[in-house]
Amino acid sequence: MSAYDALAASYDGLMADGAYRRRAAFLERRLKKSPIPVETVLDLACGTGTMACLLAKRGYEVIAADGSGEMLAQAAAKAEGLARRPLFLQQAMPRLRLAQPVDAVVSTLDSLNYLTAERDLRETFRRVRRWLKPGGLFLFDVNTPYKLRRMDGQLYMDETEDSVCIWRTFFSEKKQVCTYQVDLFRLQPGGAWARSFEEHRERAWSEEVLRRSLEEAGFSALRLTGDLTDKPPRLNEDRWQFECR
Repeated sequence: MSAYDALAASYDGLMADGAYRRRAAFLERRLKKSPIPVETVLDLACGTGTMACLLAKRGYEVIAADGSGEMLAQAAAKAEGLARRPLFLQQAMPRLRLAQPVDAVVSTLDSLNYLTAERDLRETFRRVRRWLKPGGLFLFDVNTPYKLRRMDGQLYMDETEDSVCIWRTFFSEKKQVCTYQVDLFRLQPGGAWARSFEEHRERAWSEEVLRRSLEEAGFSALRLTGDLTDKPPRLNEDRWQFECR
């Protein structure tokens, strides 16, 4: 089963702490400072489309791509009735292909950590550069090596009225990968609980590898900050924000 296929229907309820509105406002502040006017935005690895819909409500023409059909189904339902409905595409990040370039690309909530092979990271950056207009911004965040390493051997639980999600996490120093083993229990109409299992992997990308891969893809004017701030990241930062041009 692909990552997030079973989790898709419960994802929004379990991710209520994602601070999407604050994150959308943070992204818009940076987009307004873009060297070129921003009208079209690609939301890369859009998930259930929350960020894509928030940006669309702020007046942007949004294209939203994700590799999971189940997540995109949730996104499409969420976008119904919007005056500016995002265009949803099912595409893996290293296979990104658009009809025409966009003014800006955003990717939020550690989506790029799901690229566990360096060749896929480089190809994703290359394709983002290919479909981004000259001078356009690429804004993304990643979970830091500090955070993913700290998660080794941890157990987390999220729950709503009709779902319970248990995450077991293991970090491999050799592979620099954090594996999430996810058990999801969902309440069925008859009162029984159905169990699903997924396994997710996130690569702990170092700042050095990210910067080198971005520069090789043709990005410059790199800016690195802490999460939802314009200040440099702390040593124990959980999430890095990258701004590239």
